[in-house]
Amino acid sequence: MLRAEKTQGREPSDSSGNALIYNSKHMFDMMKLMGKMKEVQSKIAEAKENLVHLTAEGESGGGMVHATVNGHKQVVKVEIDPQLLKPEDQEMTQDLVVAAINVAMERVDERVKAEMKKHTDGLLPNIPGLDLNF
Repeated sequence: MLRAEKTQGREPSDSSGNALIYNSKHMFDMMKLMGKMKEVQSKIAEAKENLVHLTAEGESGGGMVHATVNGHKQVVKVEIDPQLLKPEDQEMTQDLVVAAINVAMERVDERVKAEMKKHTDGLLPNIPGLDLNF
């Protein structure tokens, strides 16, 4: 716990008695950091909005099924080769559609991470343990 008040002519100290130093430079740095955080939040929000335009495609069945998803993980298109649209192939077709969508989802995850990194790179210092998984 931090105590910021001066007590009987002593420097402010933390709970272990270590002296704390407060001056206008530290306050300025904190204000600068807060401004930077607002900038980062704004850039992240903007980048997330634009993910709807980012797409990735997956295929299965040797290209007989194609699925396209966007950065919001919405399936936007599924194409199925007409040869698979026979009643006796229904179960296989369903499996191929699921497989194609899963491949597309994996690919769009990679693209989203790269896109978000591109938009936030350099905005924050390298803080150990801070992982901005999007």
